[in-house]
Amino acid sequence: MANSRFEYVKDFEQPDVLLPNTWIVIRIDGRGFHKLSDHYAFKKPNDRRALDLMNAAAVAVMKDLPDLCIAYGVSDEYSFVFHPTCQLFERRSAKLVTTIVSTFTAYYIYLWATYFPDSPLQPPYLPSFDGRAVLYPSMQILRDYMSWRQVDCHINNLYNTTFWTMVLQGGMSNTDAEQELKGTVSADKNEILFKRFGINYNKEEDIYKKGSVLYRQYELQEPKSDGPSIDNESVAISKQSRSQQDKLKKLRRKAQVVVDHVDIIKDEFWEQRPWIISNMPGKLLQS
Repeated sequence: MANSRFEYVKDFEQPDVLLPNTWIVIRIDGRGFHKLSDHYAFKKPNDRRALDLMNAAAVAVMKDLPDLCIAYGVSDEYSFVFHPTCQLFERRSAKLVTTIVSTFTAYYIYLWATYFPDSPLQPPYLPSFDGRAVLYPSMQILRDYMSWRQVDCHINNLYNTTFWTMVLQGGMSNTDAEQELKGTVSADKNEILFKRFGINYNKEEDIYKKGSVLYRQYELQEPKSDGPSIDNESVAISKQSRSQQDKLKKLRRKAQVVVDHVDIIKDEFWEQRPWIISNMPGKLLQS
């Protein structure tokens, strides 16, 4: 860029480099999705098409950005995780957030017709997302964050499943169903579903109960008998040369991005997939 007397305006830009050696989570949420889901008649309590669309857009983001090591999604939100060694965009918050949000939104709109062929998008009911960057200083705290989102998924889905079953199958009004569920615990909701409607919540699809976790798939490893060493983290938090980073990105691009619906709270998930913590590509699956 040529120098000019107007260049002083760059002095007003504020630095937004994120702290080094921390896990970066970019969490995106749908804006006004209640109105959008009503307009396009999403099924209650869960619309599999909408969830599959969210997952497809997230997979596209993961493939586009090999720096991402894991992502978790539920309903109209997704959390994308960058490893502490990530140097993408020199760890500038605005760059990372806007790239994730814009890329996800672009793919969501592009893929919409695949999942909703009979409901073309129409303004003003167009999907959009907002985002934020949050830093977590240790693997344990990152895992607690992921666990929080999955627990939240279970709590919300059990409530929504019970509420909409009472309304759609039980003929109750929204107000009456909401009033009856006020103050209930999980056991109460399970009892309502089973005794009144013959529904065993445990048999509901895992995508609804556990959400969706995305990661690059390599050969699974046997869990350690002595448990994971999260405190030590075995994470090489060190600066890598540009050539090393480029080599690792090429290796990650070769791995398949999978969508799973599993328990990410227990140790087993992380022990079997050590490449998520180490950020070092594992052994590719044999085709």
